[in-house]
Amino acid sequence: MSFQAYLDSIQAKTGKTPNEVVAMAKEKGFDAPDTKAGRIVDWLKEDFGLGRGHAMALVHVIKNGPQISDKHVGTDGVHRDESDTLRLDRSAAATRHQAASRTRSRPSRMRSSPYSNSFPKS
Repeated sequence: MSFQAYLDSIQAKTGKTPNEVVAMAKEKGFDAPDTKAGRIVDWLKEDFGLGRGHAMALVHVIKNGPQISDKHVGTDGVHRDESDTLRLDRSAAATRHQAASRTRSRPSRMRSSPYSNSFPKS
């Protein structure tokens, strides 16, 4: 699972964007350099029911911001990410949905029959 996929699923599980969770963590002082990851993980489990993997993805963002290593950027493995900067304000699924809705608003060249595989003649 990619780093971004963890963050996207966190939003689906909690109803909050990663930015909102990070802001809550900062209000609690969890971004302090001496705060241990275990303390943040415990909070995320108690308040949001997140498991260790999802919590550790947020720990990274809380402590280091949205920049990640480019180790998996542009690769084709299961841990690949599209960018070394994570989206924290909305999920990748929402971004893809928005792009797809723009594409769907374009006029179609297909015939009206759903069974037709050919394009109309010009």
